[in-house]
Amino acid sequence: MIDLSVDLAGVKLANPLMTASGTCGYAQEYGSYVDLRQLGAFITKSITVRPRLGNPPGRVVETRAGMLNAIGLANVGLEAFLKEKVPLLEDLALPVFVNVAGTTIEDYLAVIEALAEVKVVRGVELNVSCPNVKEGGITFGVDPVQIEHITRRAKERCGKNILIVKLSPNVADIAITARAAIAAGADALSLVNTFTAMAIDVETARPLLANNTGGLSGPAIHPIAVYMVHRVYTQAARAAKVPIIAMGGIQHWRDAVEFLLAGATGLAIGTALFVDPACLLAIRDGIADYLRRQGHESLDPIIGSLTLNTAS
Repeated sequence: MIDLSVDLAGVKLANPLMTASGTCGYAQEYGSYVDLRQLGAFITKSITVRPRLGNPPGRVVETRAGMLNAIGLANVGLEAFLKEKVPLLEDLALPVFVNVAGTTIEDYLAVIEALAEVKVVRGVELNVSCPNVKEGGITFGVDPVQIEHITRRAKERCGKNILIVKLSPNVADIAITARAAIAAGADALSLVNTFTAMAIDVETARPLLANNTGGLSGPAIHPIAVYMVHRVYTQAARAAKVPIIAMGGIQHWRDAVEFLLAGATGLAIGTALFVDPACLLAIRDGIADYLRRQGHESLDPIIGSLTLNTAS
């Protein structure tokens, strides 16, 4: 029997798979397409203190081997989330991690403090890396000093919940921001968020997104994400024993295994769900088959087991 369970900073998951924030709403949106109870955890879309309409349309553009989005953190707001969405999340019977966003540190703290009282919530994912809002978000995520400050403040308000800091890939060296988050008390890291990018309508000579730029996700970013996960694992997370939730172009089981070998403990899937929601279960089963072929009974032997080639 293959054991796919993992320990994510003290939260036990039946398997490493979870939804990437922003792609599965608040739980019920994919209920008729896939049994989400088969996941290890559920990550909600971003929640802010007040409701947000987000950016104007068009907000999503398909690209070659990927997707460009500029949703702008549209969400129902904290009050409606607690009243209307938490009961739906309770029905999943899964650990829930809530992605938290804001325009000021006080906004983040207000949401985090409120979530500390919600039983089904086991962690908060600090979104300091969204590339398609005009305030907050990415401002915090590219400055290690700011990351350390907001992480330390957030950790003070988490209560029972673990603190996951979501890192931006739009930096010179992601290991530096990872170390800043770890130094300030992050229990786990998630990476990578989307890459700032642009698509142009050549007939009109205008950007296809109303926001001009957005976040690139999907298979196109996968090899870069694998590199960044391995760098953060070897340069920051491994020594500190801080687990990583990896994301970025996971579509098939091989993509997931690459991240595990690179040092990830958890795996978040997003863009692929728009193509095939059931890919979650196919990826889970593919990982189990891989372990069986390799002669392993659990994930422990392969996490972070990548051996780099030596120069000739």
